[in-house]
Amino acid sequence: MASKAVVVSSTLRVRPSSSVPSIGVRSADWESRANSDGCFLSLVMARRVPACGTTRHHRSLFMFLAESYLHTLDPYVIQLTDGGFGIRWYGLAYVAGFLIAWLLIKWLANTGRSVVPPQKVADLMIYAIIGVLVGGRLGYAAFYDPSLFTDAARDMDGRVVPPWWALLAINQGGMASHGGMIGVLIAMLIFMIRNKLVPIIHAADLIAFVAPPGLFLGRMANFINGELWGHPVPDQENPAWWSVKYPEEIYLGETNLEQLRGVVPGDQTFLPTVVDSLRAGDPVVMEVVVPQLTAYYPSQIFQALADGPILFLILIAAWWAPKKGGVLTGTFLIAYGILRILTEIFRQPDEGVSLLMGLSRGQFLSVIMILAGILFVLFASKSKGPKLGGLGCPPTTTQPSTS
Repeated sequence: MASKAVVVSSTLRVRPSSSVPSIGVRSADWESRANSDGCFLSLVMARRVPACGTTRHHRSLFMFLAESYLHTLDPYVIQLTDGGFGIRWYGLAYVAGFLIAWLLIKWLANTGRSVVPPQKVADLMIYAIIGVLVGGRLGYAAFYDPSLFTDAARDMDGRVVPPWWALLAINQGGMASHGGMIGVLIAMLIFMIRNKLVPIIHAADLIAFVAPPGLFLGRMANFINGELWGHPVPDQENPAWWSVKYPEEIYLGETNLEQLRGVVPGDQTFLPTVVDSLRAGDPVVMEVVVPQLTAYYPSQIFQALADGPILFLILIAAWWAPKKGGVLTGTFLIAYGILRILTEIFRQPDEGVSLLMGLSRGQFLSVIMILAGILFVLFASKSKGPKLGGLGCPPTTTQPSTS
């Protein structure tokens, strides 16, 4: 999944600044409310709510149900330094995804639904992790940012370093799901050959089956990071409650913030201070800024649901009865490709990546995945190898038999 934040294209539709209420007109009202048990008016919709006895959680719930969700999530679980070092939700998503995958493959091996011995599952996961990380990073560079292969970069001290150094800077984001799939497929083939396990393609079936939980968590981490924005929703005057607004949109220069010059401190740090004030729920800043922000489709959540539970249910149904090696891999490629094409409709194209035949880069790669998946299913169905899997069959401790 390409994880760098996307700069919003020229299709942004921002409400005219004349629609923003003046702070001065309501300053007395704000003062009176601020002195009444610290209760404030919910400014996301500028609608009146009970002032006394209204807790912060009540106001947050009202704001969530009343209009678009204002994205204020912190990408860090724990931020250790001001320089950006810390534990991120994105990293934890990978760790949790790999852990779930290990548990599922271990269960398949222990119940006789896999030719991989239980004692080899940990080794398989090491190959898988390397394949995902290397393939995901190289795929991002190849599909979305080829300059990472050629352009010189700078390290944290500003020194010029070779291009490959930028490839190693995974802390700066940039992973492609299509690249990760290619990488893990190659890694699984190497694992099966080195361990003399057949059919070789069965390892790909295992990874395909356990991938959806990790894909789901990765997309949710994209949402927490506030990256990979969707397209603006059609109705900007009355956006749906499930749409999302991003404080970082003010960096695009489409909002009128002059009313805050005397309210928000700072000169060089004016815009970052405004963003921090929005994240902190500052009512005065929210009254001015939030009505001007664009409401977007939560494309990350759409893709999380498609890549996670929906895809997982499809694979469970496909593997409920034993199948020839490679059939499940083909099913995964077809289903993921179709779901990715559909959900990409709601997502903005990646920054600096041109469309191909009217398709985004993700959609174009998904078309290739679908074609490859069809070939996988056709060839696997005609193979003479054993049938594997069978989630609906009773567990066994013996190796799968050849049909």
